[in-house]
Amino acid sequence: MSEPRRRMSGKERREQLIQISRTLFAEKGFDGTSVEEIAATANVSKPVVYEHFGGKEGVYAVVVDREMQKLLGMVTEALSASHALIKLERAALALLAYVEENSEGFRILVRDSHAASGTGTFASLINDIASQVEDVMVDQFAERDYDPKLAPMYAQMLVGMVALTGQWWLDVRRPSREEVAAHLVNLAWNGLTGLSPTPRLTAASHGQEGHGAEQRQAQAVPAPASTLTEKELREREKARERELKEQEKARERERREAERLARDLEKVRQRELKEQEKARERELKERERLLREQERLRERELREQEKLRARGARTPVGRPGTATGDGENLGPGE
Repeated sequence: MSEPRRRMSGKERREQLIQISRTLFAEKGFDGTSVEEIAATANVSKPVVYEHFGGKEGVYAVVVDREMQKLLGMVTEALSASHALIKLERAALALLAYVEENSEGFRILVRDSHAASGTGTFASLINDIASQVEDVMVDQFAERDYDPKLAPMYAQMLVGMVALTGQWWLDVRRPSREEVAAHLVNLAWNGLTGLSPTPRLTAASHGQEGHGAEQRQAQAVPAPASTLTEKELREREKARERELKEQEKARERERREAERLARDLEKVRQRELKEQEKARERELKERERLLREQERLRERELREQEKLRARGARTPVGRPGTATGDGENLGPGE
């Protein structure tokens, strides 16, 4: 005779329904999941679901709220580090760790955070994280004499870049999350002009993305010999700032040289334009001179023709009794 199945407590049943719903929402989305399916998977009747959550919307709100709080807590913990670079590294690792360890939850957040959740969408979660990053960036901007008013915009850029990378990595899962985080930080910290060909995380960030000492030790990648302490990191950052200043000076020299060349080219172009204008003026004057000369020649020809016509009009054609030619001066009868 089989042993009777133990009846779940109300707390246990609620947790069971949350976990089942979480899996279904991740696979099918909010609209593709029904109360009937949740109840059938949990092997309970529909009224049990309504009793605990009031309907599909209620259980969905609980699932989304749990995932948002979990991710926000992981990122917030990562941002408690002392150095800005380590904050960035740990925040990137925290997001990727959440993606790897809570794939179903992340799919729910990024795919269709429904208005019925009452806790906002994934975009609102990103805004919450960006507001924390903004506080960090304000301090960093102030230290470097940048405009602190730009910090909110840069925080959105930075968090958006990490979040979209997490969405991409959700399906591809390679390279490893430590390598992805290193490349993310490489782009965010160094910029395109200063990318490192072989980026590495600092020693202070290795193994910080887990949720317990044992888990961190199991998941941590051995720190390479090139990883740096915070003191060495500060020295490297100072060297990087000096390098950036030198690059800025070089760019300024190049800019001035380019402006000088542009001015010289403009002077040459202006001289060429003046020469072309003078040549056109000379050509125009020559054309006008030729036209005047042609006009004078026509006038002379017309005067000559007029004189010829006038002489022709004055010459007698002949008189009666006179003859011309061979019979000139012959008398009568001769």
